[in-house]
Amino acid sequence: MSPFDAEYEPSPWEPIAEEVARYERSGGSEASDLVGDEWIILWTVGAQSGKVRKTPLVRVADGDGNYAVVGSMGGAPTHPQWVHNVRAQPVARLQDGAELRDFAVREVDGDEKAAWWARAVAVWPDYDAYQAGTDRVIPLFVLEPTT
Repeated sequence: MSPFDAEYEPSPWEPIAEEVARYERSGGSEASDLVGDEWIILWTVGAQSGKVRKTPLVRVADGDGNYAVVGSMGGAPTHPQWVHNVRAQPVARLQDGAELRDFAVREVDGDEKAAWWARAVAVWPDYDAYQAGTDRVIPLFVLEPTT
């Protein structure tokens, strides 16, 4: 049984729940009000609830089937909730268009983070401003397919 067979609980923050519904309705063909044209839906398992959580994020990919997700939350002083979820259970499901795949998740740093960060900034230049505007180190996670 997959951890993603658990009950889905939409985000209590309405803009996130609406973006997820838009993505699922359109297969990702409609632009996001929050993260632009290049976006994906990250599925995680709630660290405390055990329920499936879905988050719209900027699409950062390497062309070889791997993705990165950036825990920026717009440069807020705290990490987004999904960061705590993948740290507690380092697996994710990703919806990219109509494709839904499962991934192993690992947090990266050093040269590997720098390379992925450059890819991320190429898609969403505001990441640099987000990091400059917060005291926390914004985490970056690489997702590698398991299926």
